[in-house]
Amino acid sequence: MVSIVLPVSRWQFLSLFRSRSPYHNNMKIKTPVLIKNILKLIKNDFVFITALTLALFSCFFVKPKIQYIDFKVIISLFSLMIVIKAFEDLKILDKAAVSLISSCKSRKTISLALTFLCFFSSMLITNDVALITFVPLSLIIGRKTGIPMMKTIILQTLAANIGSSLTPMGNPQNLYLFSFYNLSLLQFFHTMILIGILGFIWLYLLNMKMKNQPIEVYFNKVNIINKGKFIIWLLVFLIIILSIFRFIDFRLTLIITVLAAFFMNKKLFAKVDYLLLVTFVCFFIFIGNMSSIDIIDKYLIGLLHTSKMSYFTSLTVSQFISNVPCAILLSHFTDKWQSLLLGVNIGGSGTIIASLASVISYKLFIKNNLQSGKKYLIQFTIYNIITLIVFSIAGLFIL
Repeated sequence: MVSIVLPVSRWQFLSLFRSRSPYHNNMKIKTPVLIKNILKLIKNDFVFITALTLALFSCFFVKPKIQYIDFKVIISLFSLMIVIKAFEDLKILDKAAVSLISSCKSRKTISLALTFLCFFSSMLITNDVALITFVPLSLIIGRKTGIPMMKTIILQTLAANIGSSLTPMGNPQNLYLFSFYNLSLLQFFHTMILIGILGFIWLYLLNMKMKNQPIEVYFNKVNIINKGKFIIWLLVFLIIILSIFRFIDFRLTLIITVLAAFFMNKKLFAKVDYLLLVTFVCFFIFIGNMSSIDIIDKYLIGLLHTSKMSYFTSLTVSQFISNVPCAILLSHFTDKWQSLLLGVNIGGSGTIIASLASVISYKLFIKNNLQSGKKYLIQFTIYNIITLIVFSIAGLFIL
């Protein structure tokens, strides 16, 4: 029996994986350092650099138009980011994690709890935020107990990618496709519900192979920092959800969100992932420009003219450029929304770049386990390829 006491603040978790910058704020950045920072940006934000390059390149052939940008998607993403960061600051996610994991008494039950925390939370807070929040918790439990947590983290990644597929706001590609095709809730859930049920069963079976080693984890008590602010932010979150479902104008939602952040916590504006928003804008411009070229437009429309071709193309393309840009790219050349929705969500399994959320887990893991990086990639790929095959077959029965 292993007993440990752990801190619970998410910022305490992440502080263990951050490295201090060797440069002070008042020092001038030398040219080699600037080049190093640029290379680091390319390495860490490859999708953004790719999107920017493609957008600029396409502008040499076609004049871009402001109409290419889906402002509803950009604004909805921005609003969601603000609210989720507010929840993080108020320790809402920490409270939920502690309440669940405190009752776990074995390695298997802890793995189940961590896995399904990612599965269910990703439906509301997106897959990448779920992993950023709960993977560090797994790493600390593993470090303090000496129990390997690699498999649990891989399962958490699978859970976040599968769970997020069940809601329009669970991941960026769903939010985009839900808006682009003007889908109804019934259409969306009718398409994805079987994948969610299969995913729940699949994750449970994979966790059942875990050793049932006794373990007790004790946490310091977590209290929500400000219950009044929590209630306000919860109302704002519900308003954003209603706007995604088209019950409220998204522009009104933006005003409400900005005002709430301005009066309650201005620091939230600095925590938004603006690079992701700019990445979306770049892809919108690139795809809009390419759609204006008749030869390319006719070729891709011809390629994606059937449901199965749209399905398998989105599954395949996701493996190489990740599922978010794949969704934006292919949506302009096919009206087979069901095939594309299934393809990009199932296609999040497979290679480690198929879903950018998977890269987040990998980076967090190798930060203090560099020697196990290769082993992680091998096990990750095995689990994800098997999952990709199983779910790809299941997807054919839904079409």
